[in-house]
Amino acid sequence: MAGVSLPVLVGPTAVGKTAVALALARHWPLEVISADSRQVYRRLDIGTAKPTRRERTRVSHHGLDLVDPGQRYSAGRFAREAAGWLGEIAGRGRLPVVVGGTGLYVKALTEGLFLEPPLDPAQRRALEAWLAGLEPRELLRWAGRLDAGFRGGGRQRAARAIEVVLQSGRPLGWWQAAARAESFVAPWYVLLTAPRPVLRQRIGNRSEEMVRRGLIEEVAAVLTEGHPADAPGLDGIGIREAVEYLQGRRRRDTVAGAIALNTRRYAKRQETWFRHQLAGPVLALDATRPPEKLAEEIAAAWRGRTEA
Repeated sequence: MAGVSLPVLVGPTAVGKTAVALALARHWPLEVISADSRQVYRRLDIGTAKPTRRERTRVSHHGLDLVDPGQRYSAGRFAREAAGWLGEIAGRGRLPVVVGGTGLYVKALTEGLFLEPPLDPAQRRALEAWLAGLEPRELLRWAGRLDAGFRGGGRQRAARAIEVVLQSGRPLGWWQAAARAESFVAPWYVLLTAPRPVLRQRIGNRSEEMVRRGLIEEVAAVLTEGHPADAPGLDGIGIREAVEYLQGRRRRDTVAGAIALNTRRYAKRQETWFRHQLAGPVLALDATRPPEKLAEEIAAAWRGRTEA
């Protein structure tokens, strides 16, 4: 896939990426590759704001419903699997379009892939059981001791850093640098933006709609499967607030507000990341306009690039 020019539609959560991608399908014979670290989890459709079944019928999506809650899914795995989807989509004569807000996933795909070290399955299961018993503070302390390059993060990131060092003898950063593949795509970024008050309103509306659609019931059903409340897939914004309610640590009428608050904070981090981390040409567009108008502008700009 080296050098393949690829549209990559990015922006903060709730800015309207899915609507624009669907509108683009009127201009291009496209298939979407979702670069969203939360939408990989099955049975968490409402809490991860996945495209609806109807939307997925209109436009084929890849990168959704890949693993069960409780399983880890890495940026490296996404990049390898996405490279395969790119080839399959192109082989069908269609245009792959990457859509998502997880910067690490986008970066792993567009700037090169890294291979995971060989990890023994039996040892991995035993290690995961030990890690699951550690308190968050202890887990972070172990990660910092074992991997000098560990810069913090959530439980999942710390556990992965520990796992790689203990099973391979080398930190994750070494593997990323040593095994980075030479193949890469040439991204053409479309960055959707919106004024802070507009994005704030959209986030608030979506948070309330998630609860109305059955977010709490969806999360309760997954928890009955026996997954720990802080398991991968259940520790993200929109899910963990529902978990807090189900554990009696929050009132039901505060769930939507807490989701909105935490999502706004996350969106701000996304905006900062996209301002500084996109390595390639960027078309920035004001997403307060209708998706159809944005799609027309994107399609015209793409034609200008490909016909030049």
